[in-house]
Amino acid sequence: MQKATNAVSGTPTRRRVLIAGAGLGLTVTACTRDADPPEDARGPGFHGLRQAGVTTPRQATALLLAYDLDPALSGAAGVRALKAVLGAWTHALAETLESDSSRAARLTATLGIGPALPARLGLRAPAALREVPAFTGDRLDPDRCGGDLLVQLCADTADATEAIAATLTRLAGETLYPRWRQDGFLPPSPDGGTTPRNLLGFKDGPANPTPEECERWVWSGNATYLVVRRVHLRLEDFARLAVHRQEEIIGRGRSTGGPLNGAPSAGGPEAAAPPRSHVRAVSPRLDSGARMLRRGYSYADGPTDQGLLFLAFMRDPALFARVQRRMAAQDELSGFTEARGSAVAYVLPGARAGRPLGAELLD
Repeated sequence: MQKATNAVSGTPTRRRVLIAGAGLGLTVTACTRDADPPEDARGPGFHGLRQAGVTTPRQATALLLAYDLDPALSGAAGVRALKAVLGAWTHALAETLESDSSRAARLTATLGIGPALPARLGLRAPAALREVPAFTGDRLDPDRCGGDLLVQLCADTADATEAIAATLTRLAGETLYPRWRQDGFLPPSPDGGTTPRNLLGFKDGPANPTPEECERWVWSGNATYLVVRRVHLRLEDFARLAVHRQEEIIGRGRSTGGPLNGAPSAGGPEAAAPPRSHVRAVSPRLDSGARMLRRGYSYADGPTDQGLLFLAFMRDPALFARVQRRMAAQDELSGFTEARGSAVAYVLPGARAGRPLGAELLD
């Protein structure tokens, strides 16, 4: 098994990048409530019916870690070994995430299991847990795909995520082996605004699901599914396009992030977008209103490999597959993107007193 590295570079990436032209119209504002949020929408902390890091408002940095179960472990022996690790992780995460320093950094940890793990352990797999299929235009690196366990760490400082990542890897012992890792960040807005822009320069739109829609389309009881895609962007090629052409491809105004005609529409932002624009291709109206909750970040693994760390939560990963097929067939933005990493995970219910992470699955 390979040692955990930041993709292939072997070291954490620097978060200094050149922001170019325009950007993906993928929305990343989280579902929140105005007062007295329930456990699924709470801020930093650890214990709760649902894990934090799903509907939690985005933090400035993210770190994704994938682990594989020791090949020698399976069946009942594998269950016992994994329970021991998840018990140790639960204790360490509760102690760390509920500390004052972690709360100040808004540190969250979100754990999920990959599609191959239940069968190997002789467990019944969650109903919608399956690998996403290959798509036209993918150029996936096996060393950046998959994993038996997936951990999403988010915080306002990279130091906070790196510290807890080191703790988790140490506690994994010889039961879990690091498979891959990828860090992400929110680029600062070049105009000083509060809404982040991605590496292509467009503001993220306001089209993520509401709290009520999250209950319908994101959560399945106290669990959900996470799709991860590491998407390389052809920044220089896109930056060479005239601004109006960039806007046509995205389907939003570059300066405002709003509809191209400058006015809200009852038909949604796609009503003013060109037929082959990104906004049209990803419209929930084409999926009977089904929504996914996006928490996208940028990544920069050197000057020739920068892009989008796409993180999306949904009730069934089949939704992502439908959207991706449409993008491959009709989204002009696909000509400037290339998926190089991919993973899917069932995000476990939260940990409670006396019930560590994974208890519902492994008991």
